[in-house]
Amino acid sequence: MAEEKTFPMTLEGKQKLEQELEDLKMKRRPEVIKRIKIARSYGDLSENSEYESAKDEQAFVEGRISQIENMLQYAEIIDNDDVDKDEVSMGRKVTIKELPDEEPESYQIVGESESDPFNGKISNESPMAKGLLGHKVGEEVEIEIPNGTMKVKILSVE
Repeated sequence: MAEEKTFPMTLEGKQKLEQELEDLKMKRRPEVIKRIKIARSYGDLSENSEYESAKDEQAFVEGRISQIENMLQYAEIIDNDDVDKDEVSMGRKVTIKELPDEEPESYQIVGESESDPFNGKISNESPMAKGLLGHKVGEEVEIEIPNGTMKVKILSVE
């Protein structure tokens, strides 16, 4: 039997997925079902754009519910208790400075499902995270990125 893929995530990320799942099941799903019933009442479904739109939304909602349930079933909560406090690891916030003289930037390394680069959360699968994981405060690291190599210094890990 093939091994199931796990989804590493923070406890906060798991809780957000659980909340989204509840909202989808308790609010969006009933709203979409209601829209489908109303659209059906208009008669001929072959040229009923309201019906098609509601069915498309239903497919999206059901797909997202299935996706979240799968992620939660195989969730692996990140635990850093056994990792050195100065070491970059998943779930931690790392502050780096691109060398030679860029401004410091901070990122939290999270699982793919909670990645949000615009809010400083980068996936553990990203080139930046892969290059930083396992390194410690004070180290200078060369990271392979899509357009070359960047050299950074790790300033802090929280």
